[in-house]
Amino acid sequence: MHPPQFTAESSSNGVLERDFTVGDVPGVLWSPTGAAERAPLILMAHGGGNHKKHPAMSGRAQRLVSGCGFHVAVLDAPGHGDRPRTAHDEAEIAELFRARAAGEPEGPVVVRYNEHLARIAVPEYRATLDALQELPEIGTDGPVGFWGINMGTAIGVPLVAIEPRITAAVLGQHWPDVLAEKAKRITVPIEFDLQWDDEHITREEGLALFDAFASKEKSLHVNSGGHKELPRFEADSAVRFFARHFGGAGTVLT
Repeated sequence: MHPPQFTAESSSNGVLERDFTVGDVPGVLWSPTGAAERAPLILMAHGGGNHKKHPAMSGRAQRLVSGCGFHVAVLDAPGHGDRPRTAHDEAEIAELFRARAAGEPEGPVVVRYNEHLARIAVPEYRATLDALQELPEIGTDGPVGFWGINMGTAIGVPLVAIEPRITAAVLGQHWPDVLAEKAKRITVPIEFDLQWDDEHITREEGLALFDAFASKEKSLHVNSGGHKELPRFEADSAVRFFARHFGGAGTVLT
Protein backbone atom coordinates (compact mmCIF):
# COMPACT_ATOMS: atom_id res chain seq x y z
CA MET A 1 0.00 0.00 0.00
CA HIS A 2 1.20 3.50 -0.89
CA PRO A 3 0.24 6.86 0.68
CA PRO A 4 -2.53 8.82 -1.01
CA GLN A 5 -1.67 10.88 -4.07
CA PHE A 6 -2.18 14.56 -3.20
CA THR A 7 -3.48 16.71 -6.05
CA ALA A 8 -4.17 20.12 -4.45
CA GLU A 9 -3.43 21.93 -1.20
CA SER A 10 -4.60 25.05 0.60
CA SER A 11 -4.70 26.32 4.17
CA SER A 12 -6.85 28.73 6.16
CA ASN A 13 -7.33 29.52 9.85
CA GLY A 14 -4.92 26.81 10.96
CA VAL A 15 -6.50 24.07 8.82
CA LEU A 16 -4.62 22.39 5.97
CA GLU A 17 -6.91 21.05 3.21
CA ARG A 18 -5.45 18.49 0.79
CA ASP A 19 -7.30 16.86 -2.10
CA PHE A 20 -6.13 13.32 -2.78
CA THR A 21 -6.88 10.16 -4.67
CA VAL A 22 -6.53 6.53 -3.66
CA GLY A 23 -6.66 4.63 -6.92
CA ASP A 24 -9.33 6.52 -8.85
CA VAL A 25 -11.37 7.50 -5.76
CA PRO A 26 -11.20 11.22 -4.88
CA GLY A 27 -11.12 12.42 -1.30
CA VAL A 28 -10.12 15.32 0.91
CA LEU A 29 -7.99 15.34 4.05
CA TRP A 30 -8.16 18.17 6.59
CA SER A 31 -5.32 18.45 9.12
CA PRO A 32 -3.90 20.94 11.61
CA THR A 33 -1.45 23.27 9.86
CA GLY A 34 2.12 22.32 10.68
CA ALA A 35 1.12 19.22 12.66
CA ALA A 36 4.25 17.36 13.70
CA GLU A 37 2.89 14.79 16.12
CA ARG A 38 0.52 11.98 15.31
CA ALA A 39 -3.17 12.61 15.90
CA PRO A 40 -6.42 10.60 15.63
CA LEU A 41 -8.17 10.25 12.28
CA ILE A 42 -11.92 10.67 11.79
CA LEU A 43 -13.35 9.22 8.59
CA MET A 44 -16.56 10.92 7.48
CA ALA A 45 -19.14 10.06 4.80
CA HIS A 46 -21.48 12.62 3.28
CA GLY A 47 -25.23 12.43 2.77
CA GLY A 48 -27.08 11.46 -0.39
CA GLY A 49 -26.84 13.93 -3.25
CA ASN A 50 -23.92 15.78 -1.60
CA HIS A 51 -20.15 15.56 -1.94
CA LYS A 52 -16.92 15.43 0.05
CA LYS A 53 -16.65 19.22 0.50
CA HIS A 54 -20.32 19.89 1.22
CA PRO A 55 -20.62 22.57 3.95
CA ALA A 56 -21.73 19.91 6.43
CA MET A 57 -18.47 18.04 5.83
CA SER A 58 -16.16 21.05 5.86
CA GLY A 59 -17.91 22.49 8.92
CA ARG A 60 -17.57 19.28 10.90
CA ALA A 61 -13.96 18.94 9.81
CA GLN A 62 -13.21 22.49 10.97
CA ARG A 63 -14.55 21.65 14.43
CA LEU A 64 -12.55 18.43 14.69
CA VAL A 65 -9.30 19.91 13.37
CA SER A 66 -9.38 23.27 15.16
CA GLY A 67 -11.08 22.04 18.32
CA CYS A 68 -9.32 18.72 18.81
CA GLY A 69 -6.25 18.66 16.56
CA PHE A 70 -7.58 15.63 14.66
CA HIS A 71 -7.24 14.65 11.00
CA VAL A 72 -10.48 14.28 9.01
CA ALA A 73 -10.95 12.50 5.67
CA VAL A 74 -13.98 12.23 3.38
CA LEU A 75 -14.43 10.39 0.08
CA ASP A 76 -16.86 11.20 -2.69
CA ALA A 77 -19.39 8.37 -2.61
CA PRO A 78 -19.91 6.41 -5.84
CA GLY A 79 -21.91 8.51 -8.30
CA HIS A 80 -21.41 11.67 -6.23
CA GLY A 81 -19.14 14.71 -6.31
CA ASP A 82 -16.30 14.27 -8.78
CA ARG A 83 -17.26 10.69 -9.59
CA PRO A 84 -19.34 9.96 -12.71
CA ARG A 85 -22.80 8.49 -12.44
CA THR A 86 -23.42 5.07 -13.93
CA ALA A 87 -26.57 3.99 -15.72
CA HIS A 88 -27.59 2.28 -12.46
CA ASP A 89 -27.15 5.54 -10.56
CA GLU A 90 -29.28 7.42 -13.07
CA ALA A 91 -32.04 4.80 -12.95
CA GLU A 92 -32.21 4.81 -9.16
CA ILE A 93 -32.22 8.60 -8.95
CA ALA A 94 -34.99 8.78 -11.54
CA GLU A 95 -37.02 6.26 -9.54
CA LEU A 96 -36.52 8.31 -6.36
CA PHE A 97 -37.77 11.46 -8.09
CA ARG A 98 -40.74 9.54 -9.52
CA ALA A 99 -41.71 8.20 -6.08
CA ARG A 100 -41.33 11.66 -4.56
CA ALA A 101 -43.50 13.29 -7.24
CA ALA A 102 -46.15 10.61 -6.81
CA GLY A 103 -46.22 11.03 -3.04
CA GLU A 104 -44.99 7.47 -2.50
CA PRO A 105 -42.61 6.45 0.31
CA GLU A 106 -38.99 7.17 -0.58
CA GLY A 107 -37.55 4.65 1.87
CA PRO A 108 -37.66 1.52 -0.32
CA VAL A 109 -35.75 3.27 -3.12
CA VAL A 110 -33.22 4.96 -0.83
CA VAL A 111 -32.54 1.79 1.16
CA ARG A 112 -31.97 -0.26 -2.00
CA TYR A 113 -29.77 2.34 -3.67
CA ASN A 114 -27.75 3.10 -0.54
CA GLU A 115 -27.07 -0.60 -0.01
CA HIS A 116 -25.69 -0.75 -3.54
CA LEU A 117 -23.47 2.29 -2.93
CA ALA A 118 -22.23 0.90 0.39
CA ARG A 119 -21.08 -2.34 -1.24
CA ILE A 120 -18.75 -0.22 -3.39
CA ALA A 121 -17.81 2.42 -0.81
CA VAL A 122 -16.90 0.17 2.14
CA PRO A 123 -13.84 -1.41 0.48
CA GLU A 124 -12.87 2.04 -0.81
CA TYR A 125 -12.89 3.43 2.72
CA ARG A 126 -10.81 0.51 3.97
CA ALA A 127 -8.26 1.03 1.20
CA THR A 128 -8.19 4.76 1.98
CA LEU A 129 -7.60 4.04 5.65
CA ASP A 130 -4.68 1.78 4.68
CA ALA A 131 -3.23 4.59 2.55
CA LEU A 132 -3.75 7.39 5.09
CA GLN A 133 -2.09 5.35 7.82
CA GLU A 134 1.07 5.38 5.68
CA LEU A 135 1.34 9.12 6.39
CA PRO A 136 3.72 9.82 9.30
CA GLU A 137 1.30 12.31 10.90
CA ILE A 138 -1.38 9.60 11.13
CA GLY A 139 0.41 6.26 11.40
CA THR A 140 -0.96 2.80 12.10
CA ASP A 141 -1.22 2.97 15.88
CA GLY A 142 -3.55 5.93 16.38
CA PRO A 143 -7.32 5.82 17.01
CA VAL A 144 -9.79 6.00 14.14
CA GLY A 145 -13.40 7.15 14.29
CA PHE A 146 -16.28 7.35 11.83
CA TRP A 147 -18.97 10.03 11.41
CA GLY A 148 -21.78 9.70 8.90
CA ILE A 149 -25.50 10.59 8.94
CA ASN A 150 -28.21 9.54 6.46
CA MET A 151 -26.40 7.90 3.51
CA GLY A 152 -23.26 8.20 5.60
CA THR A 153 -24.85 5.75 8.03
CA ALA A 154 -25.69 3.36 5.18
CA ILE A 155 -21.95 3.29 4.44
CA GLY A 156 -20.79 3.57 8.04
CA VAL A 157 -22.69 0.68 9.62
CA PRO A 158 -21.30 -2.05 7.32
CA LEU A 159 -17.86 -0.40 7.47
CA VAL A 160 -17.69 -0.19 11.27
CA ALA A 161 -19.08 -3.73 11.52
CA ILE A 162 -16.05 -5.20 9.72
CA GLU A 163 -13.26 -2.66 10.35
CA PRO A 164 -11.56 -3.25 13.73
CA ARG A 165 -9.47 -0.08 13.45
CA ILE A 166 -12.60 2.07 13.93
CA THR A 167 -13.25 2.31 17.66
CA ALA A 168 -16.01 4.96 17.96
CA ALA A 169 -18.72 6.21 15.60
CA VAL A 170 -21.44 8.84 15.20
CA LEU A 171 -24.36 7.61 13.08
CA GLY A 172 -28.08 8.14 12.59
CA GLN A 173 -31.12 8.92 10.48
CA HIS A 174 -31.49 5.77 8.41
CA TRP A 175 -33.85 2.85 8.02
CA PRO A 176 -33.05 -0.44 9.79
CA ASP A 177 -34.01 -2.73 6.88
CA VAL A 178 -30.55 -3.85 5.73
CA LEU A 179 -28.49 -2.29 8.53
CA ALA A 180 -29.91 -3.84 11.70
CA GLU A 181 -28.21 -7.21 11.24
CA LYS A 182 -24.87 -5.50 10.62
CA ALA A 183 -25.43 -3.19 13.61
CA LYS A 184 -25.70 -6.26 15.84
CA ARG A 185 -21.99 -6.89 15.15
CA ILE A 186 -20.93 -3.42 16.33
CA THR A 187 -19.71 -3.10 19.92
CA VAL A 188 -17.75 0.18 19.84
CA PRO A 189 -19.17 3.35 21.46
CA ILE A 190 -21.94 4.91 19.37
CA GLU A 191 -23.68 8.28 19.33
CA PHE A 192 -26.90 8.05 17.30
CA ASP A 193 -29.03 10.92 15.95
CA LEU A 194 -32.77 10.61 15.35
CA GLN A 195 -35.31 13.21 14.24
CA TRP A 196 -38.60 12.65 16.08
CA ASP A 197 -40.74 14.14 13.29
CA ASP A 198 -38.84 12.66 10.34
CA GLU A 199 -41.22 12.53 7.39
CA HIS A 200 -39.40 9.58 5.81
CA ILE A 201 -38.08 7.43 8.68
CA THR A 202 -40.66 6.56 11.34
CA ARG A 203 -39.80 6.76 15.02
CA GLU A 204 -40.16 3.00 15.26
CA GLU A 205 -37.70 2.48 12.40
CA GLY A 206 -35.15 4.86 13.87
CA LEU A 207 -35.41 3.30 17.31
CA ALA A 208 -35.12 -0.20 15.83
CA LEU A 209 -31.78 0.63 14.25
CA PHE A 210 -30.48 2.23 17.45
CA ASP A 211 -31.60 -0.77 19.47
CA ALA A 212 -29.79 -3.18 17.13
CA PHE A 213 -26.29 -1.95 18.05
CA ALA A 214 -24.55 -4.31 20.47
CA SER A 215 -22.48 -1.50 21.97
CA LYS A 216 -22.38 -1.29 25.75
CA GLU A 217 -21.94 2.47 25.38
CA LYS A 218 -24.47 4.00 23.00
CA SER A 219 -26.27 7.33 23.29
CA LEU A 220 -29.52 8.23 21.53
CA HIS A 221 -29.89 11.91 20.61
CA VAL A 222 -33.51 12.68 19.71
CA ASN A 223 -34.62 16.09 18.49
CA SER A 224 -37.91 17.41 17.23
CA GLY A 225 -38.06 18.36 13.57
CA GLY A 226 -38.04 16.81 10.13
CA HIS A 227 -35.48 14.78 8.23
CA LYS A 228 -33.35 17.77 7.19
CA GLU A 229 -33.67 19.65 10.48
CA LEU A 230 -30.97 17.97 12.56
CA PRO A 231 -29.83 20.76 14.92
CA ARG A 232 -26.38 22.15 14.30
CA PHE A 233 -25.51 21.69 17.98
CA GLU A 234 -25.44 17.93 17.37
CA ALA A 235 -22.20 18.52 15.49
CA ASP A 236 -20.71 20.02 18.65
CA SER A 237 -21.93 16.99 20.59
CA ALA A 238 -20.22 14.67 18.11
CA VAL A 239 -16.95 16.60 18.50
CA ARG A 240 -17.17 16.20 22.28
CA PHE A 241 -17.91 12.47 21.79
CA PHE A 242 -14.73 11.94 19.77
CA ALA A 243 -12.68 14.17 22.08
CA ARG A 244 -13.86 12.13 25.06
CA HIS A 245 -12.79 8.84 23.46
CA PHE A 246 -9.67 9.94 21.61
CA GLY A 247 -8.40 12.88 23.65
CA GLY A 248 -8.13 16.41 22.33
CA ALA A 249 -9.40 19.72 23.57
CA GLY A 250 -12.94 19.21 22.29
CA THR A 251 -13.40 22.94 21.93
CA VAL A 252 -16.87 23.76 20.63
CA LEU A 253 -16.69 26.32 17.83
CA THR A 254 -19.45 28.79 17.00
